[in-house]
Amino acid sequence: MKRLNRSRGGTIALFAFIAVVACLSAFPMVLVVGNSLKSLSELWKFPPTIFPENPTIKNYIDMVNAMSSSVVPFSRYLLNTVLITVCGTLANVVAGSMAAYSLCKLHYPGREFIFSLVVKALMFNTTVTAIPLYVIMSNLGIVDSIWAVILPTLGSTLSLYLIKQFMEQSIPDSLLEAARLDGASEWKVFWDIVMPNIKPAWCTAILLSVQAYWNTMPNMLIYSEEKKTLAYVLNQISASGLSRAGVTAAITVFMMIVPITVFVVSQSQVLQTMATSGMKE
Repeated sequence: MKRLNRSRGGTIALFAFIAVVACLSAFPMVLVVGNSLKSLSELWKFPPTIFPENPTIKNYIDMVNAMSSSVVPFSRYLLNTVLITVCGTLANVVAGSMAAYSLCKLHYPGREFIFSLVVKALMFNTTVTAIPLYVIMSNLGIVDSIWAVILPTLGSTLSLYLIKQFMEQSIPDSLLEAARLDGASEWKVFWDIVMPNIKPAWCTAILLSVQAYWNTMPNMLIYSEEKKTLAYVLNQISASGLSRAGVTAAITVFMMIVPITVFVVSQSQVLQTMATSGMKE
């Protein structure tokens, strides 16, 4: 077993540093959860407190009542959000994996140039591409439908980049050549060999997609109230003024549940992707 060339004092200092960073990272979440359990008077108390002195779930009850009084049923907003999140994530992962496989393991002229365009596209913020996106969706005739939000996920550059880089490090070309010599089709090589071996990469893509689409508010592409998302109606409730500060904290906690759950489930896979570890030829 390889021994670390580090003193006991260095080890203690390292763990102390990690503990401090972990506490700082968890503090915003603890603060939001604490605020959601405070009464309005305690919420504006100075100096502020981290933990509620008299915990109450009134903010969550007010949030449910506000959603119940909406013209469109809450279940409709939730259904729209779930459809966009599930379909958008599936399209993102499948299209990104197939494009990454093409750029990484298939040899054809212009492959490096196409990937360089993908890397350059990472620099563009979604705000910059908002108008071209609306024009394209309008020409396709799918504005004011959830497909106007789902279809652009097929061109997600971040997922493609992460999957391609991980695939390059973890899948040796010799493995694929051996499968082809055994008579496996390109489709079978992709689904039965490549996809299982890049599970950490597409788990990371799932996490990023769920986080993006669960919190999406595509007001420019969808303007019918019955097609709006959950994030939209909750944002409208939280924007009602200072009197809704407690409800806003409750809404923040509510919207954090799904992304955090997905992250906890796929945490080890995400860390493996970021380290770009795996088999090497």
